[in-house]
Amino acid sequence: MTTRLPVTSRRRPAGKAMALAAALAWSAACAPAWSLDLLQAYEAALAQDASIRAVRAATDARRERIPQARGQLLPNLSASASRNRNSLDRTLSDIRGNPVTDNLRYGSSTDALTLRQPLFRLYQVADYRQAQAQVDDANAVLERELQNVSVRVSGAYFEALLTAEQLALVLAQKVAYTTQLDAARKRFAAGSGTRTDIDEAQAALDLNVAQELEARQNVEFTRRQLQTLINQPVDRLASLDEAKLKLVQPEPNRLEDWTERAEANSPEIQSLKAQLEAAEYEVKKAQAGHYPTLDAIAQLSRNESDSVNTVNSRYFNKSLGLQLNIPLFSGGIVSSQVRQAVAETERAREALEALRRDLGVRVHREFRGVTEGVLRVRALEQAVRSTGQVALSNRRSFEAGSRTLVDTLNAEQQKVSALRDLAQARFVYLISRVRLQALVGGPKKEVIEEINASLKP
Repeated sequence: MTTRLPVTSRRRPAGKAMALAAALAWSAACAPAWSLDLLQAYEAALAQDASIRAVRAATDARRERIPQARGQLLPNLSASASRNRNSLDRTLSDIRGNPVTDNLRYGSSTDALTLRQPLFRLYQVADYRQAQAQVDDANAVLERELQNVSVRVSGAYFEALLTAEQLALVLAQKVAYTTQLDAARKRFAAGSGTRTDIDEAQAALDLNVAQELEARQNVEFTRRQLQTLINQPVDRLASLDEAKLKLVQPEPNRLEDWTERAEANSPEIQSLKAQLEAAEYEVKKAQAGHYPTLDAIAQLSRNESDSVNTVNSRYFNKSLGLQLNIPLFSGGIVSSQVRQAVAETERAREALEALRRDLGVRVHREFRGVTEGVLRVRALEQAVRSTGQVALSNRRSFEAGSRTLVDTLNAEQQKVSALRDLAQARFVYLISRVRLQALVGGPKKEVIEEINASLKP
């Protein structure tokens, strides 16, 4: 934010000195190396933010559930082979009934090719449908995180700008207090001032020094927050251009419309709906434990000396048939699994309802943040003009002897507070626009580009 600082005396050089000091303060807060705007920060975060990269990897992993579940429904072809050396001690009786023992050594082998096609498996069918719901959930979570990137980057960017604005105001205020302290000392030396004026000006200046230290720490901290998101150094940020900032109402300008859009398109809602659907299929998977399974099996096998009765015998076998498995009793575990899955489904349903209610509250808050933010910014713009005039009048009255230094310091503090509140109100309005768009699942980049157009190149 660029503000015009009122002069502290009737002489023009003092006003120029304050303006120069404010410019130098801003340069110190935003040390030049390269300039970063909001759109660049957003694009860098999409590529570099560790959280979003982790979510992308988790989504890719979850998407593999569909081919895995589909594979359980497709034909399964397997081949097996075995080779053995056998040593058999055999005892027989001769014609007199005497036992005769001999040792037989032979080789055996078995080769088989088996094709299995599931025909009726309720568990695998429900698992495939559940996999689709789980992938929908993963995609919704990814969309939610992509929406949150714009919120997190915008929040970090505007917070960094706000702390830089506050540092510039503190440094400009320091120039004003220094000028007032010099004026108080000169008046005291000339016999028209008091020692109290010097002490009050010195106290205000000392407090300002502490505020400057805190402001510099905040600038450094907020810069590091932004650096963490974009994984690159931040040396200078494109500041807000008040002349380009458009204070617009939400479109449409009805809270009900935004609430309906949020319930229909919110990634959070879509995620919990998918979780509820997956929980319902979990119930069907558990119930499948009560149903039989039916598979078609085709097998081609070759056996050689595979038993003591077929030594030195070789035969080929071709078989085609059905395999039916019917569960009779499992100790109650299937019924327990069904009850557990039903309870999980109810939990997911209630979680969805709780989210729908909470989402309505958040949409209402951000909608009011935009609509009332316009009014607040305009009101504070008028307050800045008024407090600036009051500060100027008090300085001139103090120089004329009709106002005390305390009045001048208080007026200066009111002006700085109004400037600080105005900067904060503008950034709150902008971040509310981003959050509102993210809550309803709207275009992620569109609002970023609109706000970016309000920044100084």
